[in-house]
Amino acid sequence: MIHNPILPGFNPDPSICRAGNDYYIATSTFEWYPGVQIHHSTDLVNWQLACRPLERATQLDMRGNPDSCGVWAPCLSFYDNLFWLVYTDVKRLDGNFKDAHNYIVTAPSIEGPWSDPVYANSSGFDPSLFHDDDGRKWFVNMLWNHREDSVGGAPTHPAFDGILLQEFDPAAGKLTGPVKNIFKGSPLGLVEAPHLFKRADYYYLTTAEGGTGYSHAVTMARSKTIDGPYTLHPDHYLITAKDNSDNALQRTGHGQLIETPDGQIYHTFLCGRPLPNKRSPLGRETGIEKCVWRDDDWLYLEHGGQLARETVPAPDPNTVKTTEDYSKRTFTNTLPAEFQWLRTPHKERLFELTGSSLRLHARESLGSWFEQSLVARRQEHFAFTACTQVIFNPHSYQQSAGLIYYYNRHKFHYIGITWHEELGRVLSVISCTGDWPDGKVSFPLSQPIPLPGTDALELGIIVDHAEMQFRYRTADQAHDQWTTLDPVLDASVISDEGGRGEHASFTGAFVGMAAFDITGSAITADYNYFEYLPVPIDITSPTTNL
Repeated sequence: MIHNPILPGFNPDPSICRAGNDYYIATSTFEWYPGVQIHHSTDLVNWQLACRPLERATQLDMRGNPDSCGVWAPCLSFYDNLFWLVYTDVKRLDGNFKDAHNYIVTAPSIEGPWSDPVYANSSGFDPSLFHDDDGRKWFVNMLWNHREDSVGGAPTHPAFDGILLQEFDPAAGKLTGPVKNIFKGSPLGLVEAPHLFKRADYYYLTTAEGGTGYSHAVTMARSKTIDGPYTLHPDHYLITAKDNSDNALQRTGHGQLIETPDGQIYHTFLCGRPLPNKRSPLGRETGIEKCVWRDDDWLYLEHGGQLARETVPAPDPNTVKTTEDYSKRTFTNTLPAEFQWLRTPHKERLFELTGSSLRLHARESLGSWFEQSLVARRQEHFAFTACTQVIFNPHSYQQSAGLIYYYNRHKFHYIGITWHEELGRVLSVISCTGDWPDGKVSFPLSQPIPLPGTDALELGIIVDHAEMQFRYRTADQAHDQWTTLDPVLDASVISDEGGRGEHASFTGAFVGMAAFDITGSAITADYNYFEYLPVPIDITSPTTNL
């Protein structure tokens, strides 16, 4: 069986393609660098990270991009023995304007080399490229209407003004010919994320509607000609949980159709798995459902209805799910694949690998949109622990290095080594729990914890669904003993729905290493390892033995 989500944790907006017997899914990375995650599978059950293709300044530079901007909704395709990747770099979230620039890159193999981008347009986000069977290529994206009221977390239907179609000339490297609005969407509204698929006499258009929250849906329409008119599916929506709050997979929408070599049909989708308080710390994840063509030449979920399931029949019933590797990561000459950083293509300004440690060059404050020294990996489980060992000796309270549980500049919990004028080197906790737009922080400890000497310190985090606690271990503590800190903090705010809400932030939770030095001297901090473990935890115990 396929177990949904197939890509747990922050992996939204899945675009799927097939090259021979190999399947690839591209997902949005927003402000995280390098841009676009591409996973690979041969069976639709087991998926492994293949690459992040947007890795240099000529392809992507997001310094200054606000939270939840950057790379939106990539589209991956394989045609003419090339991989084609279309993506948006969104430069603005709030206000009437979006400044959404769309680009195309290509590569002879999924590992690259990926080309410098060709600029397409900026009329809206969620671009897609369709390769017709006559060799022509068509570019589609949603149309953004800045004259309507669609600010931040309150999108309105009229701002999503339909789906545009225009031909792309690969030889000239530009869009050409007339632009046509081919689909205005269903009454649900907020139409976006277009993908075209051709079968027999019809062009099928799948879009996302209802916003990326609990009214999300995959809408389907079809036409005898590529430029319409498009007729809605008899049920309007292929996949949605908008009318069923009890389904385990909520917020289902935004996906793409794929056909196996033997003709089986599947459709990807994004989804959320909310806690009882309707917050989704794992962000928008990727799932997949099996579909069938019926006699009316419309696509339906194989099991009937519109609800996506947690377990789905695999193309090959003999496929075995492999075990994930969550072993301790050390830092030699290569950053482990699961780690990313924020916004900048100039990673050398933020960190280096010394051969034995990850050295952060402390830069701007927690939540900076330009140079934030933060290297982290996705949260993939509701309950987990993470820990690291850091060597850091500050000489100012403006300097700190530690461990962070991070969503964006308004939603994070951080434990770090810093300096206190009377106590010397100390341990401090900083939290920001959704205060927008000010981003005001709090300091949950009643007082900083003195740290005599200059020894390395191990820092840890315990997350159990909606609760979390920090902990630490000094050099003289036993290897299985930690000191756990009060108070218990709200882990659920590190989620899409925390703070401003689901339509104003739509990435996911990360845990990792962070340092800042707002003196401007770029003091360094060395991290010797990082470990993430999905385990059941009782966080009420004052000390936890693992």
